[in-house]
Amino acid sequence: MMNLHLSQNFWITLILVLSIWTSVGVQAEEEECPSMADAGSLQQTQLIQRLTHVCRYDRLERPFEYDSDGKRLPIVVKTRIYVYFLQNLNSDLLQFKMHALLQLRFQDKRLAYKAFNRSDNILGQKHLSERLWLPHIFFANERESSILGTDEKDVLTSLSPEGNVIISTRMQASLYCWMNFQKFPFDQQFCSTVLESWMYNTSDLILEWEPHTPISFDPEMRLTEYNMAQFWHNTTIVESDGDNLRHGAFAGNYSSLSFTVNLKREIGFYLLDYYLPSMMIVAISWVSFWLQADASPPRIMLGTSTMLSFITLSSSQSKNLPKVSYIKVSEVWFLGCTFFIFGSLVEFAFVNTIWRRKENIELKKVNSKYIIKSTLTPRPARRQIGGSLSNESRARSCSSLDNIVSSTESVRNGNGTVNQGFNNYLTVHPNLPIIRTECAEADTVSICSARTNNDHIVDVDKDKKDTPPTFTTMTPQEIAMWIDRRSRFLFPAMFLAFNALYWTFVYVL
Repeated sequence: MMNLHLSQNFWITLILVLSIWTSVGVQAEEEECPSMADAGSLQQTQLIQRLTHVCRYDRLERPFEYDSDGKRLPIVVKTRIYVYFLQNLNSDLLQFKMHALLQLRFQDKRLAYKAFNRSDNILGQKHLSERLWLPHIFFANERESSILGTDEKDVLTSLSPEGNVIISTRMQASLYCWMNFQKFPFDQQFCSTVLESWMYNTSDLILEWEPHTPISFDPEMRLTEYNMAQFWHNTTIVESDGDNLRHGAFAGNYSSLSFTVNLKREIGFYLLDYYLPSMMIVAISWVSFWLQADASPPRIMLGTSTMLSFITLSSSQSKNLPKVSYIKVSEVWFLGCTFFIFGSLVEFAFVNTIWRRKENIELKKVNSKYIIKSTLTPRPARRQIGGSLSNESRARSCSSLDNIVSSTESVRNGNGTVNQGFNNYLTVHPNLPIIRTECAEADTVSICSARTNNDHIVDVDKDKKDTPPTFTTMTPQEIAMWIDRRSRFLFPAMFLAFNALYWTFVYVL
Protein backbone atom coordinates (compact mmCIF):
# COMPACT_ATOMS: atom_id res chain seq x y z
CA MET A 1 0.00 0.00 0.00
CA MET A 2 2.79 2.26 0.84
CA ASN A 3 4.41 1.81 -2.61
CA LEU A 4 1.09 2.53 -4.32
CA HIS A 5 0.77 5.77 -2.34
CA LEU A 6 4.26 6.87 -3.35
CA SER A 7 3.63 6.25 -7.05
CA GLN A 8 0.40 8.26 -6.91
CA ASN A 9 2.24 11.21 -5.32
CA PHE A 10 4.93 10.99 -8.00
CA TRP A 11 2.45 11.16 -10.84
CA ILE A 12 0.56 14.04 -9.23
CA THR A 13 3.77 16.00 -8.79
CA LEU A 14 4.79 15.35 -12.38
CA ILE A 15 1.43 16.54 -13.66
CA LEU A 16 1.68 19.74 -11.61
CA VAL A 17 5.20 20.44 -12.91
CA LEU A 18 4.13 19.93 -16.50
CA SER A 19 1.12 22.21 -16.08
CA ILE A 20 3.26 24.93 -14.50
CA TRP A 21 5.88 24.65 -17.26
CA THR A 22 3.20 24.89 -19.95
CA SER A 23 1.66 27.99 -18.42
CA VAL A 24 5.09 29.66 -18.07
CA GLY A 25 5.93 28.82 -21.69
CA VAL A 26 2.70 30.34 -22.97
CA GLN A 27 3.22 33.44 -20.86
CA ALA A 28 6.83 33.75 -22.08
CA GLU A 29 5.65 33.39 -25.67
CA GLU A 30 3.12 36.14 -25.12
CA GLU A 31 5.86 38.39 -23.66
CA GLU A 32 8.23 37.73 -26.60
CA CYS A 33 5.76 38.95 -29.22
CA PRO A 34 3.10 41.22 -27.74
CA SER A 35 -0.17 41.40 -29.54
CA MET A 36 -1.19 44.42 -31.66
CA ALA A 37 -4.90 43.72 -31.33
CA ASP A 38 -5.46 46.62 -28.96
CA ALA A 39 -2.94 48.99 -30.65
CA GLY A 40 -5.64 51.63 -31.16
CA SER A 41 -5.96 52.18 -27.43
CA LEU A 42 -2.32 52.02 -26.45
CA GLN A 43 -0.22 54.95 -25.38
CA GLN A 44 2.50 56.18 -27.72
CA THR A 45 5.26 54.69 -25.61
CA GLN A 46 3.49 51.29 -25.47
CA LEU A 47 2.80 51.46 -29.19
CA ILE A 48 6.46 52.17 -30.00
CA GLN A 49 7.57 49.36 -27.70
CA ARG A 50 5.33 46.84 -29.45
CA LEU A 51 6.18 48.12 -32.94
CA THR A 52 9.90 47.88 -32.25
CA HIS A 53 9.78 44.59 -30.38
CA VAL A 54 12.48 42.16 -31.46
CA CYS A 55 9.88 39.77 -32.80
CA ARG A 56 8.75 42.36 -35.35
CA TYR A 57 11.64 44.81 -35.79
CA ASP A 58 15.43 44.53 -36.14
CA ARG A 59 17.12 47.94 -35.86
CA LEU A 60 20.34 46.55 -37.33
CA GLU A 61 18.61 45.71 -40.60
CA ARG A 62 17.66 48.45 -43.05
CA PRO A 63 14.10 48.73 -44.41
CA PHE A 64 13.44 46.72 -47.55
CA GLU A 65 11.43 47.59 -50.60
CA TYR A 66 10.80 45.46 -53.66
CA ASP A 67 9.74 46.27 -57.17
CA SER A 68 7.10 44.47 -59.23
CA ASP A 69 9.60 41.80 -60.23
CA GLY A 70 10.53 41.11 -56.63
CA LYS A 71 13.91 42.80 -56.91
CA ARG A 72 15.26 44.38 -53.75
CA LEU A 73 15.44 48.16 -54.01
CA PRO A 74 17.73 50.57 -52.11
CA ILE A 75 16.19 52.84 -49.54
CA VAL A 76 16.02 56.52 -50.49
CA VAL A 77 16.94 59.07 -47.81
CA LYS A 78 15.79 62.63 -48.46
CA THR A 79 18.00 65.35 -46.97
CA ARG A 80 17.50 68.99 -46.04
CA ILE A 81 19.84 71.48 -44.31
CA TYR A 82 18.90 74.72 -42.58
CA VAL A 83 21.90 76.91 -41.70
CA TYR A 84 21.54 78.99 -38.53
CA PHE A 85 25.02 80.46 -38.41
CA LEU A 86 28.05 80.50 -40.70
CA GLN A 87 31.25 81.72 -39.10
CA ASN A 88 33.89 83.62 -41.05
CA LEU A 89 36.55 81.52 -42.67
CA ASN A 90 39.64 80.73 -40.64
CA SER A 91 42.28 81.38 -43.27
CA ASP A 92 45.15 80.06 -41.17
CA LEU A 93 43.52 76.67 -40.46
CA LEU A 94 41.65 76.51 -43.80
CA GLN A 95 38.30 75.80 -42.17
CA PHE A 96 34.96 77.33 -41.28
CA LYS A 97 32.34 76.62 -38.63
CA MET A 98 28.66 76.05 -39.24
CA HIS A 99 25.60 75.66 -37.01
CA ALA A 100 22.85 73.89 -38.90
CA LEU A 101 19.78 71.68 -38.68
CA LEU A 102 20.26 68.39 -40.54
CA GLN A 103 17.02 66.65 -41.44
CA LEU A 104 16.80 63.08 -42.83
CA ARG A 105 13.56 61.59 -44.11
CA PHE A 106 12.89 57.99 -45.20
CA GLN A 107 10.11 55.40 -45.06
CA ASP A 108 10.18 52.28 -42.91
CA LYS A 109 7.02 50.28 -43.50
CA ARG A 110 7.75 48.06 -40.53
CA LEU A 111 6.79 51.03 -38.31
CA ALA A 112 3.50 51.80 -40.06
CA TYR A 113 0.48 51.79 -37.67
CA LYS A 114 -2.22 53.29 -39.86
CA ALA A 115 -3.90 49.91 -40.07
CA PHE A 116 -4.61 50.10 -36.33
CA ASN A 117 -6.91 53.11 -36.72
CA ARG A 118 -4.40 55.64 -35.49
CA SER A 119 -3.73 58.89 -37.33
CA ASP A 120 -1.60 60.88 -34.89
CA ASN A 121 2.15 61.34 -35.35
CA ILE A 122 4.51 60.08 -32.71
CA LEU A 123 7.15 62.58 -31.56
CA GLY A 124 10.14 61.80 -29.44
CA GLN A 125 13.71 62.76 -28.78
CA LYS A 126 16.89 60.79 -28.66
CA HIS A 127 15.41 57.86 -26.73
CA LEU A 128 12.96 57.28 -29.59
CA SER A 129 15.64 57.42 -32.28
CA GLU A 130 17.70 54.87 -30.36
CA ARG A 131 14.98 52.24 -30.97
CA LEU A 132 14.89 52.81 -34.75
CA TRP A 133 17.13 52.03 -37.68
CA LEU A 134 18.93 55.17 -38.85
CA PRO A 135 21.16 55.79 -41.87
CA HIS A 136 24.77 56.48 -40.98
CA ILE A 137 25.63 59.80 -42.62
CA PHE A 138 28.93 61.66 -42.07
CA PHE A 139 30.61 64.88 -43.22
CA ALA A 140 33.40 63.95 -45.61
CA ASN A 141 35.32 67.23 -45.05
CA GLU A 142 34.70 67.29 -41.32
CA ARG A 143 37.31 68.41 -38.81
CA GLU A 144 35.03 67.96 -35.82
CA SER A 145 31.31 67.99 -35.14
CA SER A 146 28.91 67.61 -32.25
CA ILE A 147 25.20 67.63 -31.53
CA LEU A 148 23.98 70.77 -29.81
CA GLY A 149 21.93 70.70 -26.64
CA THR A 150 22.00 71.63 -22.97
CA ASP A 151 20.46 68.97 -20.70
CA GLU A 152 19.58 66.70 -23.61
CA LYS A 153 20.85 66.52 -27.14
CA ASP A 154 18.78 68.40 -29.70
CA VAL A 155 17.48 65.41 -31.65
CA LEU A 156 13.85 65.32 -32.75
CA THR A 157 12.29 62.11 -34.11
CA SER A 158 8.94 62.07 -35.87
CA LEU A 159 7.01 58.93 -36.92
CA SER A 160 3.92 59.10 -39.12
CA PRO A 161 1.16 56.44 -39.44
CA GLU A 162 2.45 55.52 -42.92
CA GLY A 163 5.89 54.70 -41.48
CA ASN A 164 7.66 57.89 -42.58
CA VAL A 165 10.53 58.68 -40.23
CA ILE A 166 12.01 62.17 -39.91
CA ILE A 167 15.19 62.67 -37.88
CA SER A 168 16.09 66.32 -37.17
CA THR A 169 19.44 67.03 -35.52
CA ARG A 170 20.75 70.45 -34.51
CA MET A 171 24.51 70.30 -34.73
CA GLN A 172 27.70 72.29 -35.15
CA ALA A 173 30.59 71.29 -37.40
CA SER A 174 34.03 72.59 -38.27
CA LEU A 175 34.67 71.82 -41.92
CA TYR A 176 37.74 72.13 -44.08
CA CYS A 177 37.71 74.57 -46.99
CA TRP A 178 40.61 74.49 -49.45
CA MET A 179 41.22 78.17 -50.19
CA ASN A 180 43.19 80.03 -52.84
CA PHE A 181 44.82 83.32 -51.77
CA GLN A 182 46.35 84.47 -55.07
CA LYS A 183 43.85 87.36 -55.29
CA PHE A 184 43.92 88.24 -51.57
CA PRO A 185 42.34 90.54 -50.36
CA PHE A 186 40.15 90.63 -53.47
CA ASP A 187 39.59 86.88 -53.39
CA GLN A 188 36.47 84.76 -53.30
CA GLN A 189 36.33 81.31 -51.76
CA PHE A 190 34.20 78.28 -52.59
CA CYS A 191 33.53 76.21 -49.47
CA SER A 192 31.61 72.95 -49.66
CA THR A 193 29.79 70.77 -47.17
CA VAL A 194 29.89 67.13 -48.24
CA LEU A 195 27.58 64.41 -46.83
CA GLU A 196 28.20 60.75 -47.61
CA SER A 197 26.84 57.39 -46.61
CA TRP A 198 29.31 55.60 -44.38
CA MET A 199 28.02 52.02 -44.22
CA TYR A 200 25.69 51.38 -47.15
CA ASN A 201 26.67 51.70 -50.80
CA THR A 202 24.33 52.66 -53.62
CA SER A 203 22.85 49.16 -53.84
CA ASP A 204 21.43 49.62 -50.32
CA LEU A 205 21.05 53.38 -49.78
CA ILE A 206 20.75 56.47 -51.96
CA LEU A 207 20.97 60.04 -50.69
CA GLU A 208 18.84 62.68 -52.38
CA TRP A 209 18.07 66.32 -51.72
CA GLU A 210 14.53 67.31 -50.88
CA PRO A 211 12.70 68.52 -54.00
CA HIS A 212 11.71 71.85 -52.42
CA THR A 213 14.21 74.21 -50.71
CA PRO A 214 16.82 71.61 -49.78
CA ILE A 215 19.21 74.35 -48.60
CA SER A 216 18.06 77.40 -46.67
CA PHE A 217 19.71 80.03 -44.49
CA ASP A 218 18.55 82.04 -41.52
CA PRO A 219 17.42 85.45 -42.88
CA GLU A 220 19.07 87.15 -39.88
CA MET A 221 22.46 85.57 -40.59
CA ARG A 222 25.22 88.13 -41.25
CA LEU A 223 28.86 87.73 -42.21
CA THR A 224 31.41 90.39 -41.26
CA GLU A 225 34.38 89.77 -43.53
CA TYR A 226 32.63 87.97 -46.38
CA ASN A 227 29.53 88.35 -48.46
CA MET A 228 27.72 85.21 -49.60
CA ALA A 229 27.19 85.75 -53.31
CA GLN A 230 25.46 82.47 -54.16
CA PHE A 231 25.16 78.78 -53.28
CA TRP A 232 24.28 75.58 -55.08
CA HIS A 233 23.94 71.85 -54.33
CA ASN A 234 25.03 68.66 -56.11
CA THR A 235 24.42 64.92 -56.02
CA THR A 236 27.35 62.64 -56.84
CA ILE A 237 28.62 59.09 -56.50
CA VAL A 238 31.92 58.41 -54.71
CA GLU A 239 33.93 55.33 -55.62
CA SER A 240 35.68 53.47 -52.83
CA ASP A 241 38.24 50.76 -53.50
CA GLY A 242 41.43 49.33 -52.06
CA ASP A 243 43.33 52.56 -52.67
CA ASN A 244 40.62 54.96 -51.52
CA LEU A 245 39.56 53.79 -48.06
CA ARG A 246 37.46 56.79 -47.16
CA HIS A 247 34.59 54.42 -46.29
CA GLY A 248 36.50 51.96 -44.16
CA ALA A 249 37.10 48.47 -45.51
CA PHE A 250 34.01 48.42 -47.74
CA ALA A 251 34.45 48.77 -51.48
CA GLY A 252 31.80 50.04 -53.85
CA ASN A 253 30.02 53.20 -54.94
CA TYR A 254 28.62 55.43 -52.22
CA SER A 255 26.01 58.13 -52.52
CA SER A 256 27.14 61.69 -51.74
CA LEU A 257 25.46 65.07 -51.35
CA SER A 258 27.18 68.45 -51.27
CA PHE A 259 26.31 72.12 -51.22
CA THR A 260 28.77 74.94 -51.93
CA VAL A 261 28.69 78.58 -50.85
CA ASN A 262 30.50 81.31 -52.78
CA LEU A 263 32.00 83.78 -50.30
CA LYS A 264 33.43 87.08 -51.57
CA ARG A 265 35.71 89.00 -49.25
CA GLU A 266 34.66 92.52 -48.27
CA ILE A 267 37.56 94.89 -49.04
CA GLY A 268 36.36 97.89 -47.00
CA PHE A 269 38.42 96.84 -43.99
CA TYR A 270 41.59 96.42 -46.06
CA LEU A 271 41.11 99.73 -47.86
CA LEU A 272 40.88 101.65 -44.59
CA ASP A 273 43.38 99.64 -42.55
CA TYR A 274 45.99 98.68 -45.13
CA TYR A 275 45.91 100.47 -48.50
CA LEU A 276 45.22 104.04 -47.36
CA PRO A 277 47.75 103.91 -44.46
CA SER A 278 50.39 102.45 -46.76
CA MET A 279 49.81 105.27 -49.27
CA MET A 280 50.26 107.81 -46.49
CA ILE A 281 53.46 106.13 -45.29
CA VAL A 282 54.90 106.22 -48.82
CA ALA A 283 53.95 109.91 -49.14
CA ILE A 284 55.63 110.68 -45.78
CA SER A 285 58.88 109.18 -47.07
CA TRP A 286 58.91 111.89 -49.79
CA VAL A 287 59.20 114.65 -47.18
CA SER A 288 62.97 114.06 -47.25
CA PHE A 289 63.08 115.65 -50.74
CA TRP A 290 62.25 119.00 -49.10
CA LEU A 291 65.13 118.70 -46.65
CA GLN A 292 68.65 119.82 -47.48
CA ALA A 293 70.91 117.16 -48.91
CA ASP A 294 73.45 117.40 -46.07
CA ALA A 295 70.74 116.98 -43.39
CA SER A 296 71.68 113.35 -42.82
CA PRO A 297 70.11 112.63 -39.39
CA PRO A 298 66.53 113.73 -40.20
CA ARG A 299 66.52 112.19 -43.67
CA ILE A 300 67.91 108.86 -42.46
CA MET A 301 65.48 108.77 -39.53
CA LEU A 302 62.54 109.59 -41.81
CA GLY A 303 63.44 106.91 -44.36
CA THR A 304 64.08 104.10 -41.86
CA SER A 305 61.02 104.90 -39.72
CA THR A 306 58.69 104.85 -42.72
CA MET A 307 60.20 101.58 -43.93
CA LEU A 308 59.80 99.92 -40.52
CA SER A 309 56.26 101.27 -40.11
CA PHE A 310 55.20 99.90 -43.48
CA ILE A 311 56.74 96.47 -42.79
CA THR A 312 54.90 96.33 -39.45
CA LEU A 313 51.63 97.29 -41.14
CA SER A 314 52.04 94.60 -43.81
CA SER A 315 52.99 91.87 -41.36
CA SER A 316 49.90 92.57 -39.24
CA GLN A 317 47.68 91.96 -42.29
CA SER A 318 49.35 88.74 -43.40
CA LYS A 319 49.97 87.05 -40.04
CA ASN A 320 46.61 85.22 -40.21
CA LEU A 321 47.29 83.79 -43.66
CA PRO A 322 48.96 80.44 -44.32
CA LYS A 323 52.48 80.33 -45.70
CA VAL A 324 51.95 79.73 -49.41
CA SER A 325 54.53 79.56 -52.19
CA TYR A 326 52.70 81.67 -54.79
CA ILE A 327 52.61 85.48 -54.91
CA LYS A 328 49.46 87.16 -53.66
CA VAL A 329 48.02 90.43 -54.96
CA SER A 330 48.68 92.06 -51.58
CA GLU A 331 52.35 91.13 -51.88
CA VAL A 332 52.56 92.95 -55.23
CA TRP A 333 51.35 96.08 -53.44
CA PHE A 334 53.84 95.45 -50.63
CA LEU A 335 56.75 95.16 -53.07
CA GLY A 336 55.68 98.29 -54.95
CA CYS A 337 55.43 100.46 -51.81
CA THR A 338 58.69 99.06 -50.48
CA PHE A 339 60.37 100.03 -53.76
CA PHE A 340 59.25 103.67 -53.43
CA ILE A 341 60.26 103.96 -49.77
CA PHE A 342 63.61 102.34 -50.45
CA GLY A 343 64.01 104.58 -53.51
CA SER A 344 63.74 107.69 -51.32
CA LEU A 345 66.59 106.36 -49.17
CA VAL A 346 68.72 105.65 -52.23
CA GLU A 347 68.00 109.14 -53.57
CA PHE A 348 69.21 110.67 -50.31
CA ALA A 349 72.44 108.64 -50.42
CA PHE A 350 72.99 109.79 -54.01
CA VAL A 351 72.46 113.52 -53.46
CA ASN A 352 74.40 113.46 -50.18
CA THR A 353 77.41 111.98 -52.00
CA ILE A 354 77.21 114.69 -54.67
CA TRP A 355 76.81 117.42 -52.04
CA ARG A 356 80.13 116.48 -50.42
CA ARG A 357 82.15 116.82 -53.63
CA LYS A 358 84.55 119.77 -53.90
CA GLU A 359 85.06 120.17 -57.66
CA ASN A 360 82.63 122.03 -59.86
CA ILE A 361 81.12 120.14 -62.76
CA GLU A 362 80.92 121.50 -66.30
CA LEU A 363 77.82 120.57 -68.27
CA LYS A 364 77.26 120.80 -71.98
CA LYS A 365 73.55 121.39 -71.36
CA VAL A 366 71.52 121.81 -68.20
CA ASN A 367 69.14 118.87 -68.50
CA SER A 368 68.61 115.51 -66.86
CA LYS A 369 70.73 113.56 -69.31
CA TYR A 370 73.92 115.56 -68.89
CA ILE A 371 73.49 116.18 -65.16
CA ILE A 372 73.03 112.50 -64.35
CA LYS A 373 75.83 111.52 -66.72
CA SER A 374 78.27 114.05 -65.28
CA THR A 375 77.43 113.08 -61.69
CA LEU A 376 77.81 109.36 -62.32
CA THR A 377 81.07 109.75 -64.31
CA PRO A 378 82.80 112.93 -63.05
CA ARG A 379 85.64 114.29 -65.26
CA PRO A 380 88.20 117.11 -64.85
CA ALA A 381 87.14 120.64 -65.87
CA ARG A 382 87.01 121.00 -69.60
CA ARG A 383 88.52 124.55 -69.39
CA GLN A 384 91.63 123.12 -67.76
CA ILE A 385 91.95 120.45 -70.44
CA GLY A 386 91.44 122.99 -73.25
CA GLY A 387 93.92 125.49 -71.74
CA SER A 388 96.70 122.97 -71.33
CA LEU A 389 96.27 121.66 -74.85
CA SER A 390 96.31 125.20 -76.42
CA ASN A 391 99.44 126.19 -74.51
CA GLU A 392 101.29 123.10 -75.68
CA SER A 393 100.19 123.70 -79.31
CA ARG A 394 101.22 127.35 -79.19
CA ALA A 395 104.60 126.50 -77.72
CA ARG A 396 105.30 123.94 -80.42
CA SER A 397 104.26 126.31 -83.25
CA CYS A 398 106.28 129.30 -82.10
CA SER A 399 109.39 127.27 -81.31
CA SER A 400 109.34 125.71 -84.77
CA LEU A 401 109.03 129.16 -86.39
CA ASP A 402 111.95 130.43 -84.34
CA ASN A 403 114.11 127.65 -85.65
CA ILE A 404 113.09 128.39 -89.24
CA VAL A 405 113.77 132.13 -88.87
CA SER A 406 117.14 131.45 -87.30
CA SER A 407 118.25 129.12 -90.05
CA THR A 408 117.06 131.51 -92.76
CA GLU A 409 118.83 134.52 -91.27
CA SER A 410 121.98 132.47 -90.95
CA VAL A 411 121.92 131.73 -94.63
CA ARG A 412 121.45 135.39 -95.54
CA ASN A 413 124.31 136.66 -93.38
CA GLY A 414 126.54 133.76 -94.11
CA ASN A 415 128.20 133.91 -90.74
CA GLY A 416 125.68 131.91 -88.65
CA THR A 417 124.76 134.90 -86.56
CA VAL A 418 121.15 134.94 -85.44
CA ASN A 419 119.35 138.22 -85.39
CA GLN A 420 117.27 138.24 -82.24
CA GLY A 421 114.91 140.89 -83.57
CA PHE A 422 113.42 138.43 -86.07
CA ASN A 423 112.54 135.63 -83.68
CA ASN A 424 108.83 135.96 -84.40
CA TYR A 425 109.04 136.53 -88.18
CA LEU A 426 109.92 134.44 -91.21
CA THR A 427 111.70 136.49 -93.93
CA VAL A 428 112.27 135.25 -97.51
CA HIS A 429 113.66 136.77 -100.72
CA PRO A 430 112.55 140.36 -101.25
CA ASN A 431 111.11 139.56 -104.67
CA LEU A 432 108.73 137.01 -103.12
CA PRO A 433 105.67 137.81 -101.02
CA ILE A 434 106.53 138.14 -97.38
CA ILE A 435 104.55 135.89 -95.01
CA ARG A 436 104.57 136.78 -91.37
CA THR A 437 103.25 134.29 -88.82
CA GLU A 438 102.03 135.77 -85.55
CA CYS A 439 101.02 133.85 -82.49
CA ALA A 440 98.85 135.58 -79.98
CA GLU A 441 96.66 134.44 -77.10
CA ALA A 442 93.06 135.51 -76.95
CA ASP A 443 91.33 134.27 -73.78
CA THR A 444 92.21 130.59 -73.68
CA VAL A 445 92.30 129.98 -77.48
CA SER A 446 95.62 130.14 -79.39
CA ILE A 447 95.24 132.24 -82.60
CA CYS A 448 97.81 131.99 -85.38
CA SER A 449 97.51 134.11 -88.57
CA ALA A 450 99.56 134.48 -91.72
CA ARG A 451 100.00 138.04 -93.13
CA THR A 452 101.16 138.71 -96.73
CA ASN A 453 102.61 141.88 -98.11
CA ASN A 454 99.17 142.85 -99.30
CA ASP A 455 98.08 142.88 -95.67
CA HIS A 456 95.66 139.97 -96.27
CA ILE A 457 95.25 137.92 -93.15
CA VAL A 458 94.49 134.20 -93.37
CA ASP A 459 92.97 132.86 -90.12
CA VAL A 460 94.08 129.32 -89.45
CA ASP A 461 91.78 128.69 -86.49
CA LYS A 462 88.86 130.73 -87.74
CA ASP A 463 86.29 128.07 -86.78
CA LYS A 464 87.56 127.95 -83.23
CA LYS A 465 87.57 131.74 -82.99
CA ASP A 466 84.02 132.12 -84.24
CA THR A 467 82.50 129.23 -82.06
CA PRO A 468 81.84 130.45 -78.52
CA PRO A 469 82.19 128.02 -75.60
CA THR A 470 78.88 126.22 -74.69
CA PHE A 471 79.75 124.62 -71.32
CA THR A 472 78.04 125.61 -68.05
CA THR A 473 79.55 125.16 -64.64
CA MET A 474 77.41 123.95 -61.69
CA THR A 475 78.47 123.39 -58.12
CA PRO A 476 77.79 120.02 -56.44
CA GLN A 477 75.30 121.71 -54.10
CA GLU A 478 73.35 123.10 -57.05
CA ILE A 479 73.22 119.66 -58.68
CA ALA A 480 72.03 118.01 -55.41
CA MET A 481 69.24 120.57 -55.02
CA TRP A 482 68.30 120.14 -58.69
CA ILE A 483 67.93 116.36 -58.21
CA ASP A 484 65.81 116.88 -55.07
CA ARG A 485 63.49 119.24 -56.95
CA ARG A 486 63.01 116.72 -59.74
CA SER A 487 62.39 113.90 -57.23
CA ARG A 488 59.52 115.86 -55.66
CA PHE A 489 57.54 115.39 -58.87
CA LEU A 490 59.06 112.20 -60.28
CA PHE A 491 58.29 109.92 -57.30
CA PRO A 492 54.59 110.95 -56.97
CA ALA A 493 54.10 110.61 -60.73
CA MET A 494 55.61 107.11 -60.71
CA PHE A 495 53.51 106.12 -57.68
CA LEU A 496 50.32 107.31 -59.39
CA ALA A 497 51.24 105.24 -62.45
CA PHE A 498 51.85 102.21 -60.22
CA ASN A 499 48.45 102.72 -58.57
CA ALA A 500 46.73 102.92 -61.93
CA LEU A 501 48.34 99.69 -63.11
CA TYR A 502 47.65 97.89 -59.82
CA TRP A 503 43.96 98.76 -59.55
CA THR A 504 43.43 98.05 -63.25
CA PHE A 505 44.94 94.62 -62.70
CA VAL A 506 42.70 94.06 -59.67
CA TYR A 507 39.62 95.11 -61.66
CA VAL A 508 40.51 92.74 -64.49
CA LEU A 509 40.90 89.90 -62.00
